[in-house]
Amino acid sequence: MPEMRDTYGRALAEYGAQNERVVALDADVSASTRSRYFGDRFPDRFYNVGITEAAMVDVAAGLALGGMIPFAHTFAFLLALRAAEQVRTCVAYARTNVKLVGAYGGLSDSKDGPTHHSICDLAVMRALPNLTVIVPADGIEAAACVPVVAELDGPVYLRLSRADVPDLMPEGYRFQVGKGAVLREGRDVAIVNCGVLLSRCLRAAEELASRGISATVVNLPTLKPLDEELLLQVAEAGAVVTVEEHTVIGGLGGAVAEFLSAHRPTPLQMVGIHDTFTETGPYEGLLDRWGMSVADIVAACQRALAAVG
Repeated sequence: MPEMRDTYGRALAEYGAQNERVVALDADVSASTRSRYFGDRFPDRFYNVGITEAAMVDVAAGLALGGMIPFAHTFAFLLALRAAEQVRTCVAYARTNVKLVGAYGGLSDSKDGPTHHSICDLAVMRALPNLTVIVPADGIEAAACVPVVAELDGPVYLRLSRADVPDLMPEGYRFQVGKGAVLREGRDVAIVNCGVLLSRCLRAAEELASRGISATVVNLPTLKPLDEELLLQVAEAGAVVTVEEHTVIGGLGGAVAEFLSAHRPTPLQMVGIHDTFTETGPYEGLLDRWGMSVADIVAACQRALAAVG
């Protein structure tokens, strides 16, 4: 399975050849974020600022005000927490055209432990006005995001994973901001995914089918703005389950709950991390340990259906 970060890094370098306004910044983790591919190819448009995440955001804002399109890279938890004030004031509030790239999202930096797990970045970024929030499901989608993000006028938070994830999007896939896609049609319950747990959602739908339950599976790569039209459509099934590699507070589950409660109240279950720090360990095992297994998704669908009555 290709690494999402690798596919992303190569796509950024490729796009950099087409658009000379694109510059890349990194907080001394370019080998991890794969922004080094861009740096190797365009050293005069690459800036390693050292382990100074907040300063990196400020530098990126300055470059944006100078007419450049900066992609600023570091680990997701550092962008969302250590550099939060600069992201809020210099990027979101000022609406500077900065692209914030948070690598190692969720539990994907699994062996560095809870201090490096990024389980609340989406809640922080989603709460900031003016900020578009994008969470690709695989490497193909991450690569497809690059030109769209670069050409979008305004600040963006793009969350990437370190984990090996299967490619599920078709070759030639075209990403659109604010648009999701139905990957599997069903009639009983809708599973709405944001991020790299998509393959688990599809496996859960297969398991449900073996039990006579027909599930729709939706990929929602843009957490903000939500694809509200698609959510209204899939809620017609009568029950919805959200799936995310993040705390269930303030991320996808919160966003979908806020929208549906106001526009189409629907029984809803949330699969994700339930208000706790996690622990160090192998990645797939951590997902299972902290409530994001295929069995957890199946059980959540059954609970949602039970609430329908």
